[in-house]
Amino acid sequence: MMRIGLITDTHLPGQIRDLGELGQLPQEFLSSVDLIMHGGDLTSPIVLDWCEQFAPVICSTGNNDPIPDPRMKEVQILETEGWTIGMIHSLEGQFRPIKDLQKLFPKPVNIMISGHTHQERLEYREGVVLINSGSITFPQHKEVRLGTVGILEIESQKLKVDIFPLGETPGSPNPGSRLYLEMEEGIVVASKGDVLLPK
Repeated sequence: MMRIGLITDTHLPGQIRDLGELGQLPQEFLSSVDLIMHGGDLTSPIVLDWCEQFAPVICSTGNNDPIPDPRMKEVQILETEGWTIGMIHSLEGQFRPIKDLQKLFPKPVNIMISGHTHQERLEYREGVVLINSGSITFPQHKEVRLGTVGILEIESQKLKVDIFPLGETPGSPNPGSRLYLEMEEGIVVASKGDVLLPK
């Protein structure tokens, strides 16, 4: 089994220099995973340096990432445990048919990870799981505070996705909500929250 931490849209440095300034929860979360997948909009490679203290990082380039860094690519592909994961900062027109979204990737994927919107979203459609963990630092475009993150646990024929608020910043409630999806052999066996599923 592989446990992947999902974060996106950190937009640092800004009012804070690194995620550690939001308390211990980001460090505890990142220390609990085998790999970190960052959906882009770091705004500085400092974020990658900080995250790499805890686990290896794969990162997509966001629209606010003007400085090239060899650790970042516009599109990332990860193949593990029989799954093909594609990550891109923005799934523009995310409600388009899956066959159109597949064209954003160099090969067919069965998990699509994105960011950009600062809104958590979890959907299963046409055999593909779409994941946006929201923003860890600017949830729903609010001021700097703890936001949402995701955990993707995958093994052969099994998948669990849990998107959740990382905690509360004193004086700034976390506007995020929990979304959960569990699948076995291509069948949804559990879901919580506003997960978009086939009718």
